[in-house]
Parts: sequence; C-alpha cells; structure tokens
Amino acid sequence: MSVPTSPDMAELRIEERIAATRMDLSPQERKAAATLLEHLDDLATYRAAELAQLAGVSKATMSRLFRSLGFADFDEVREHLRTLRTSTGEPRRRDGGSDLPTHLAREAEVVRRAVEHPVVPQVVALLAAARRVTVVGWRNSHPVALHLRQQLAHARGDVRLAPLPGQVVGEELADVGPGDAVVVVGFRRRPAGFGDVLREAAASGADVVLVADPTAIEHARTATLWLECPVSSALAFDSYAAAMSLVSVLADGVLATLGDPAQQRVRAISRAYERMAEVEGG
Repeated sequence: MSVPTSPDMAELRIEERIAATRMDLSPQERKAAATLLEHLDDLATYRAAELAQLAGVSKATMSRLFRSLGFADFDEVREHLRTLRTSTGEPRRRDGGSDLPTHLAREAEVVRRAVEHPVVPQVVALLAAARRVTVVGWRNSHPVALHLRQQLAHARGDVRLAPLPGQVVGEELADVGPGDAVVVVGFRRRPAGFGDVLREAAASGADVVLVADPTAIEHARTATLWLECPVSSALAFDSYAAAMSLVSVLADGVLATLGDPAQQRVRAISRAYERMAEVEGG
C-alpha cells in the first residue's frame, strides 16, 4: 500500500521531493537522500540495504526517508523512477504521447516557483554591488549562462563568461577575489569536476551563486546563495523556460537597483548599435 501524499508532493519527481522536504529531514536522512540522488541512474541495480550501506546509515533510516518522500518502500521508489526520465535528463517519451495541457500548466508553475524564490532579491543585490561578475556554465547550462551574461552586461560593466572557448576555468578564476560574484549555472548532466569549480570559486573569497535544479542540492552548501530552478517537464526533454525567465528577473532587478547609471549604459549601447549598424531597426 502506498503512503498517502499531498497532491502537490505526488506530482513531484523524487529529486524535487528531496529538495522540498530537505529542511525537515534529519542529518542521517539527508545523507541517505544524497546517496539516492547520486544513484538515480542505476538505482535498479541496488537493494535498499545496499543503498543504506553506501550512505553510511541504517536500513531503518533509509526506510524513514522513503516514507518522508511519500513512498511506501524501495519498490515504490523504483516504480516512480520507471515512469519518469532519470535525473540525468535522458529524453524519454511517455506512454500516450505528449500531454500539452499538463506541460503548459507545469511550465507556469515551475516558472512561478523560480522567479518567486525567496533569495532572488539577495542575488540581485549581490550582482548589482559586485566589483566583477563571472558567469560559468557548461553543456546545457551554457546557453543560460550566456544569456545571463548578455543581459547583465546591458545593466552593468565587467561581466564575464567562463570558460571561454579553448580555455579552462582555472584561468578564468585567477583574477576572482573578495568583492566579486561568481554565478555558476549547473543543471543536470553536469560535467565531472563541477563541485571542484564551486569550491575553488568559494575559496577565492568571492560570493558564489549557484543556479541549478534540485539534483544539485549537495553542491548548494558550497555556494553563498542557491537559486533552485527545476527543469523537469511533462515532455521528453527538460525545459529551460523557468531558467530563462529567472535570468530576465535577475537582470531586470539589477537594472532597477543601479538606476540612472544603468539606464545611461543601456542607451550608450543602443547608440553604438546604431553607429555600427549591428542590429536591424525596429
């Protein structure tokens, strides 16, 4: 028999359930949850007792975690995963084809959750006040990082993107230090060494902002601020609608915070476009 769950919880993927309940979990249950997140791809190859051993917790702790997440037992966890894409973001069509009404409703809710995240005002203030902003992103996170850099560069100066083509991040972080902000975008299927970059950025003395989906929960403790932004959708592929909307909210907030100097910068950029005929009119 399934453990009763609220309608909201029942609609969430396991990694989102972990993020939603994390503050209510015991330290041991958090260890167990971290192990679950690490092994979602190959969970079917383990027994519950083996997962508990990997996490360094008791079988009873692992069972309590399953119940806290709305599952009766480990079999129900595996069944849940069979009906969803795994946390690696592997595209997988669902039985019955696309459900566009469900997709649209979920998109609207995910966007709302992202832009209303309680730390958004703190991130805006940090990005507006920083001496320099470095935005880092790889693979599917790179377009979001690129867009954030482009939007912020209209509102303020000294905004960089890393890594540049042909470069590695160590070169990009060499000049980062106290008073700077590093925004690391890390959606699932992050590259190996992602955590090392976060730790290196934090060790520089810069403020580190992590923009990531719930599977990055264990990286969040390295960051100064974490903006949780889900990307899972009702369709076969992840959706970055919420991430791009969040970029707009952050850039708009920085523009508003910096006031007239930022508006003057926007106008100066527009005049440069016109002089060089770089963009179409209209």
